[in-house]
Amino acid sequence: MDITAPERSPARWYRSLFVQIAIGVALGVLVGVCAPSAAPVLNIVGQGFIRLIEMVIAPLVFIVVVTGIVHVGDLRAVGRIAGKAMVYFFLASSCALVFGLLVGNLVRPGAGLQIDPSSLDGSAVAAKTAGGSIPDAGTFILDLIPSSVANAFATNDILQVLVFAVFVGSAIAAIGPDRSRSLVRGLDLCLEVVYRILGWVMRLSPLGAFGAMAYVVGQYGIETLASYGLLIAACYGAAAVFIVALLVIGQILTGVPVWRFVWHTRAEFGLALGTASTEAVLPRMITRLTEVGVSRSVAGLVVPTGYSFNLDGAAIYLSIALLFLTQAFGMPLTLEQQVAALGVLLLTSKGMAGVPGSSFLALSATATSLGLFPVAGVALLLGADRIMDSMRVSVNLLGNCVAALVVARWQGALDRDRVDATLRPRRRSQTPPVLAEPAPSVQ
Repeated sequence: MDITAPERSPARWYRSLFVQIAIGVALGVLVGVCAPSAAPVLNIVGQGFIRLIEMVIAPLVFIVVVTGIVHVGDLRAVGRIAGKAMVYFFLASSCALVFGLLVGNLVRPGAGLQIDPSSLDGSAVAAKTAGGSIPDAGTFILDLIPSSVANAFATNDILQVLVFAVFVGSAIAAIGPDRSRSLVRGLDLCLEVVYRILGWVMRLSPLGAFGAMAYVVGQYGIETLASYGLLIAACYGAAAVFIVALLVIGQILTGVPVWRFVWHTRAEFGLALGTASTEAVLPRMITRLTEVGVSRSVAGLVVPTGYSFNLDGAAIYLSIALLFLTQAFGMPLTLEQQVAALGVLLLTSKGMAGVPGSSFLALSATATSLGLFPVAGVALLLGADRIMDSMRVSVNLLGNCVAALVVARWQGALDRDRVDATLRPRRRSQTPPVLAEPAPSVQ
């Protein structure tokens, strides 16, 4: 008797991580509106989940980069990956800043407000930034080198961990595969352990998204949307257009259907939007990129580096916010001043990651260096800045994923077969199903 292959039962919709995160975000908004007094308590839930993710970021990045370099075996290839990534980061950030300035000039979100900057309290900005500052070029370069490896892991300084991982991976590769085989096998096993822990933590992601969204809505209120309506609409509208541009340009440069990759990683993007944190999905996104065919070395190097050097969403926000402030204070910028501001923002935006109130510091540094308006004027953005996090995070995340795909294509480190198997839809045959032959009996 002929038998057919057993049909796989469809997965139940409520088991989808994306659906669970979406429900968590929706419930968070509802609770934030109906019970804003619960915001501080629920913030502990959201921050607790992010802490769990941060727990595995440093070891994951370290092991992925080390093993990626060892498996490549060519140290010059690692240098080429880093160089190509930096070229792409510079071009992408420049385009994001220019696009933001274009949107700010067209929409003019601050026109007609006529606000006196001297009437604003700058102490709130000082509290937001914790008295910090954007590091200069020399300090930034020195901060890349860990004074203590243990401290780099303890403080979760991703760039310092990355630098140390490059040295370790290069040293193991220089020793040779014969002598380092057992060490590499042990690192691969450690990576499997970290992936298992990450899988457990990700099961809590709907709860983390719920707590984070409830806190934002409860703390800042829906009325903030009305107060900064045009600015928020300009930033989110610009982000939507830029995302479409990234999808199109990414597919042209790589041949990969980037929009299918976004759908493939919809749970990760939903979690990033819900928690307004790229750290919440940084480890998971590295694994997702390797799943679709990006080599481990490229994913491990490009994504963590892009966390500091390729903040496209932050670049769009900074340029629009700068024009918003100058328009609100009745100090419109000339074309020459905007070009000068573009250069300053291109530098200040590179040191933003991990700095408290980094967007305020970048805008303050730009205003001070060009004499555009008093630094206290940046306080005007205090009410809207937190609402912009989801916009910045989504564009930053997509920009870094596209960067990894582009660099992998340039480097010849993109597995086309895995891309097709993961992202290309399987064509259903129009012919009747072929019946399976009965298995022969074993005597």
